[in-house]
Amino acid sequence: MRKIVAIVGDSKIEKDGDKYKFAFSVGKALVDNGYRLQSGGLGGVMEAAFAGARSSEKYTEGDTIAIIPSFDRTMHNEYADIVISTGLDMMRNAIVANADAVIAVGGGAGTLSEIAFAWPMMRLIMACDCVDGWSSKVAGMKMDHRVRYEDIPEDRVYGVSTAEDVIAILDKYADKYNKFHKGIVIGS
Repeated sequence: MRKIVAIVGDSKIEKDGDKYKFAFSVGKALVDNGYRLQSGGLGGVMEAAFAGARSSEKYTEGDTIAIIPSFDRTMHNEYADIVISTGLDMMRNAIVANADAVIAVGGGAGTLSEIAFAWPMMRLIMACDCVDGWSSKVAGMKMDHRVRYEDIPEDRVYGVSTAEDVIAILDKYADKYNKFHKGIVIGS
């Protein structure tokens, strides 16, 4: 089964800016390397990553999955193949973050919530460290004190600056980050 990587970040960015270029290149590289993409399905980083995915010669329909905040199935970017209308507004961020891996590009409070959801859900998390926003602030950090993976002592939010960095981390860790959140337990 192909792994799904979530792309999260600013919903409004400049088309020729660094965030757009990074998200586009990551989207393309992910599909080039056999991954599917998931996002909140709106504009900005989400749209740039999906456009990059579509530019891949290996792109096939179904490679971009939009988990949108409303019940209105028409409220998504033009590059979304599969649209899941949740009606959950920002609470859908937890669903977006529950992919095999999460990559944050810039972002504000919504992006921070997706990173924060991904951490206790035991997901592999990467954050672009070469743009402004929450991704550069959390790149290289552990989000809290817990030991999520005994066999991955370097576990953290991995800082990335290029699509090649993203693929290298996925190649190294994608199969190792294989635990799933099983619910909140008292005393853990």
